[in-house]
Amino acid sequence: MMKKIFFLFFAVLTMVACRQQSADNSAFVRVENGHFVRDGKPYYYVGTNFWYGAILGSEGQGGDRQRLVRELDEMKRMGIDNLRILVGADGERGVKTKVEPTLQIAPGVYNDTILAGLDYLLMEMGKRHMVAVLYLNNSWEWSGGYGFYLEHAGAGKQPRPDDVGYPAFMEAMSKYATNEKAHQLFYDHVRFILSRTNQYTGVKYADDPAIMSWQIGNEPRAFSREALPAFEKWLAEAAALIRSLDKNHLISVGSEGSWGCENDIDSYERICSDKNVDYCNVHLWPYNWGWAKPDSLIEHLPVACQNTKEYIDRHLAICDKLNKPLVMEEFGYPRDGFKFSLDSTTEGRDGYYRYVFSLVADNAEQGGKFAGCNFWGWGGFARPQHEQWQVGDDYTGDPAQEAQGLNSVFATDTTTLAVVRQQVERMQQVK
Repeated sequence: MMKKIFFLFFAVLTMVACRQQSADNSAFVRVENGHFVRDGKPYYYVGTNFWYGAILGSEGQGGDRQRLVRELDEMKRMGIDNLRILVGADGERGVKTKVEPTLQIAPGVYNDTILAGLDYLLMEMGKRHMVAVLYLNNSWEWSGGYGFYLEHAGAGKQPRPDDVGYPAFMEAMSKYATNEKAHQLFYDHVRFILSRTNQYTGVKYADDPAIMSWQIGNEPRAFSREALPAFEKWLAEAAALIRSLDKNHLISVGSEGSWGCENDIDSYERICSDKNVDYCNVHLWPYNWGWAKPDSLIEHLPVACQNTKEYIDRHLAICDKLNKPLVMEEFGYPRDGFKFSLDSTTEGRDGYYRYVFSLVADNAEQGGKFAGCNFWGWGGFARPQHEQWQVGDDYTGDPAQEAQGLNSVFATDTTTLAVVRQQVERMQQVK
């Protein structure tokens, strides 16, 4: 009799545990049959880029938890629930055009205040049922990334675009794809971050549903066609490592699309077809890519929109083939007249946002793979003090290497925010 009671009790406990695990698992964003699912329902979203979130969450240099809470509340009020965030910058401080403060001062040497800031950010996002896409590396200089790892792998001092120009900078960064020591230093960083437990919630990062995806990097590039095979190999190794450390979260690359693969669409397809890559990314920058000019942003809007559609369609065809969702996780358009003042108009940007949003929503409503978008970037309640960011200034959507206000969406940009709200409402209706 006692034996039967024991087995019955054990069976009940097992059933409860399984139900609890199932309930917990449903909170994570998943991919099922080529579409995102969250809480057992289709997940389509309008998100934004909030790269500085972990810095705001800290209690050290740059920290402002009161502002962080205010920003999160405002985004949640608008229906923006998906934030793409930099885990942390790398390297020394005091470098012009670089994010400050940094998280990883030297390989394996971390700034605890930024780690606590990331903990605090994830806790606050979890309270609001928001999710984070966390990127771990960067091919660009503004947060360290490639250059940081190359320097510590013995490749010597790495150049900055402001000093040598972008062609020379990109040539130097092309060495990252084949530098195995630099890769190993990055993998150590991945292991450290993914093994962390949030000091405020007691939840391991690997078990936290406030994280939607680990992203290998921000706009990872080979920077040369010759480096593409090694570049693809590195991304595959990084994705496999992340999967071995975390079975709960999605993995993404952070790619611009074919533009980030030296315009080799086949390379992009090979990268996205990796079994450990759960969904595909594209970025679109009409001004940066020469589709719109500073003195004629509104006049060039039709061309920018046409080129955008063609670019998206090429990548959607690959997503259909691979049966994976597509997210346009960066796109932006400068303020009218290429002005940076918060008082300047945003007719061109509003028109571009409206067009991009229509592409996402139209495809989603037809059951397509275009599942979400993150505009760049959230400036919120920031008030830029200088065109070139300086220590002590508010953080905006524009990192330190860009003019402050160029691509940021501020809380006072009422016309842009109205376009965003319309898209949020439309995406929430997609089933």
